[in-house]
Amino acid sequence: MPQYFDEEPDVGPAPATLTLQVDGRTLDLVTDRGVFSRGRVDPGTAVLLRKAPPPPPRGTLLDLGCGYGASALSLAVRSPGADVVAVDVNRRALALVEQNAAANALPNVVAATPDAIADRTFTAIYSNPPIRIGKPALHALLSNWLPRLEPQGAAYLVVHRHLGADSLHAWLEQEGFDTYRLGSSKGYRVLEVRGPRAGSAVE
Repeated sequence: MPQYFDEEPDVGPAPATLTLQVDGRTLDLVTDRGVFSRGRVDPGTAVLLRKAPPPPPRGTLLDLGCGYGASALSLAVRSPGADVVAVDVNRRALALVEQNAAANALPNVVAATPDAIADRTFTAIYSNPPIRIGKPALHALLSNWLPRLEPQGAAYLVVHRHLGADSLHAWLEQEGFDTYRLGSSKGYRVLEVRGPRAGSAVE
């Protein structure tokens, strides 16, 4: 069965469009089959965009697991002076991010594979992480990206409580990341992650 976290989706394209309101601006977005949350803004992403604090006005912001770019483009609207990097393993998703950024005149968005930005650090990270890749793979993913926060940076993650939000919170603390629940809505938890703490295994 094809998954949205496959590098090359093996389902044919069937584009769909939607609109997203961001600070009084309407974004027109194209989605597609084989990409996360085709045809709608995922409820978890919507909660993340509502509950996370305003993004830093400068620096480099990361949308980790960007899909077609709903979070990345929202960050770009809110912080036009920041660089927004949209990362995904799914090449169809990255092509949609580029298409959507161009269509909405957001030149501060760059779509990239993980390998293409191996040396970058980030002022803030935003993610509706791919829970369905399984816990070991998810932990490996976060262990790779969270240490790349700049010293005063923070990550904002959204996870449904039925998909392990509270256990993820506990694991992050165990791994040396100061983690706080910012809010909840419709079963989703938004976590703020800081760190890693000095002396932790992932420092």
